[in-house]
Amino acid sequence: MEITTVKTQAFADQRPGTSGLRKKVKVFQQAHYLENFVQAVFDAIPDRAGKTLVLGGDGRYYNREAIQTIIKMAVANGWGELLIGRHGLFSTPAVSHVIRYYRARGGLILSASHNPAGPEHDFGIKFNGENGGPASESLTEQIWAGSKAINSYRIAQTEYIDLDHEQELQLGNTRIRIIDPVRDYADLMERIFDFPALSRLLQGSFRMRFDALHAITGPYAQEILERRLGAPAGTVQNAIPLPDFGGGHPDPNLVYAKPLADLLFSEQAPDFGAASDGDGDRNMILGRGVFVTPSDSLAVLTAQARCIPAYANGLHGVARSMPTSQAADVVAKALGIEYFETPTGWKFFGNLLDAGRITFCGEESFGTGSDHVREKDGLWAVLAWLSVLAHSGQSVREILDAHWQRFGRHYYTRHDYEELPSEVAEKMLAGLQAQLPVLPGQQLAGREVQVADDFSYTDPIDGSVSEHQGLRILFADGARLIFRLSGTGTTGATLRIYHEAYETNPEQFHRDPQRYLASLVTLGKDLTRLESLSGRKAPTVIT
Repeated sequence: MEITTVKTQAFADQRPGTSGLRKKVKVFQQAHYLENFVQAVFDAIPDRAGKTLVLGGDGRYYNREAIQTIIKMAVANGWGELLIGRHGLFSTPAVSHVIRYYRARGGLILSASHNPAGPEHDFGIKFNGENGGPASESLTEQIWAGSKAINSYRIAQTEYIDLDHEQELQLGNTRIRIIDPVRDYADLMERIFDFPALSRLLQGSFRMRFDALHAITGPYAQEILERRLGAPAGTVQNAIPLPDFGGGHPDPNLVYAKPLADLLFSEQAPDFGAASDGDGDRNMILGRGVFVTPSDSLAVLTAQARCIPAYANGLHGVARSMPTSQAADVVAKALGIEYFETPTGWKFFGNLLDAGRITFCGEESFGTGSDHVREKDGLWAVLAWLSVLAHSGQSVREILDAHWQRFGRHYYTRHDYEELPSEVAEKMLAGLQAQLPVLPGQQLAGREVQVADDFSYTDPIDGSVSEHQGLRILFADGARLIFRLSGTGTTGATLRIYHEAYETNPEQFHRDPQRYLASLVTLGKDLTRLESLSGRKAPTVIT
């Protein structure tokens, strides 16, 4: 087998974001583009020789071709073993578990998460470390530096590898194992949750619908919900992963999972509905006639954690990303456990999880998880909610009502303005940032501004500092306005504005969030001069 060193030139646009490198498929299809980035990743892991690398993706367009290239490069770069999901498939939380379970050095996940798929859409690649979590900021910077300086990469001249059958083979000094991508993860879920109790729920009069959106969680949901737990066939819809996700947008929210939302708000609504995204790490939770915000979902699961066997002894703590509502903080105070506010990005939870300081964590962007892996986990969240339903005997609406009665309600909404010209989005935030020093003490939208700043985070475990993580306006009554540019898109910029207000009067618990938060919504647009600078009168997505 011949190992070739290929001369190349660096690309200027390979800086990884919070979730790796995401670009249009056609960008990755450029000569040397994928190879350059993979070599930069491998070069940043000097102890890779003889170690195990996990490899797989969400099945989107270009997934199989990329895997064949990465296999050849892994062999040439001295990896000792490759664990590859059958058909080239692996959900992101499953990769995290497999890395930890098999004590691998890390894994490459091929996904652009909740972004659309197909030849005209998006592809992505990210490295997860040996704790199963996303690459640290320091490693990400190493990869970025390497991508700018690269002048060659190493690749083996091998034949096409059959990914569609479980097998084991040897290429040079590298053992390649094609494994079932679902089994190890499903076994883990069976250890965490009370499967007999969930089986009784799903085999009774209770009805649910899970929408896999033709993305990666279809095979996982069918194995767990329908085969192991005995839910009726058809409980999981859109279960076959397709290269273009069936032409849909694999983002589990009220806009892109509208058919599921419409069903749950119809007269034919089942008791429970859920959806996951492209790579399986996000979740949307619905009850009959009710949508559970991701912020409320984290808070409810934190309050109800003891009904799940793995957490029966209580939680060490809970963490949320800064833009996520403060609902989980209120629960943590009541339970007497630690709580943390981190920047957006699951990697910031990793140190807290590894140190045993937290058990649950979540982000408002439909991500919830625990210390069982180092990624957010869509199906874990669904099983956690089913556990609460089975334990309480209540409906989703009744669980939310009881939660608000005890802890109060954090009204919350996020408005996304997608595909703005980057220079316009940056101008809006620059203008707002210039105003921050003079805002404290002012009355805005009937509220007194207490703090106005650019969020900075000092990691309590390793002392590292992450700056410029979002602009915040904090009010004396607990309300908040947060402004961030998203790093997950591939076209233009997405401005996200988060609005939150805390309500303790039970008579006010059932208002429309958009009406309740209307004054904050107007204030956010005014402070950024959003309409005049962008011409946008309404957000692309409201959650």
